[in-house]
Amino acid sequence: MDVEKARFNMVEQQIRPWEVLDPNVLDLLFAVRREEFVPEGYQSFAFADMEIPLGHGEVMLPPRLEARLLQELDVKKTDKVLEVGTGSGYLTALLAHAAWHVYSVEIVPEFKTRAEERLKAHGIANVTLEEGDAAGGWPRHAPYDVIVLTGSVPVLPEVFRQNLNLGGRLLAVVGDAPAMEAKLVTCVAEGVYRTTDLFETSIPSLRNARQPQRFVF
Repeated sequence: MDVEKARFNMVEQQIRPWEVLDPNVLDLLFAVRREEFVPEGYQSFAFADMEIPLGHGEVMLPPRLEARLLQELDVKKTDKVLEVGTGSGYLTALLAHAAWHVYSVEIVPEFKTRAEERLKAHGIANVTLEEGDAAGGWPRHAPYDVIVLTGSVPVLPEVFRQNLNLGGRLLAVVGDAPAMEAKLVTCVAEGVYRTTDLFETSIPSLRNARQPQRFVF
């Protein structure tokens, strides 16, 4: 496989058509080698428009979705970021290149260990990986300028909004399959938030995500 041609085609055929046009984001997709973050045996699928199995019932999100999340968050070099769900560490690496520091929380110990190895191999030092369950929030290093949930939630816990700095952005996919919506929440004043519906999608749920009360007949 011609890796660089495959990377170029990924950007031109999947990512640009999905309205990802920010040159800083596109540059990062060429700089961070996605194929080095996928599990063994899946390198040939590194640039495919698909979810890649990571084990333990978890997946690596499609490249176009990771790129779109990054663009919508508009990460700046002064930003402190919380990532809920490290997974392969690829989105973590993209965030780290764009931000001041990334705190990434992973519930699967094996994923955390592998991500640490990959990030170290790429010389990425502005990331703190922590093991734990952050589906209900992770206020340990709050407030944050950016929060991103890499799995969906049926309802968005209020603590995530409360942990945003003024001007902070929170991106989460909210709802139940197959009808989910990517939402961007911005803290516009103390205790005041603006929510923008971005696009419809469907991704696996975060483990232990809070469930809404459901009517039983």
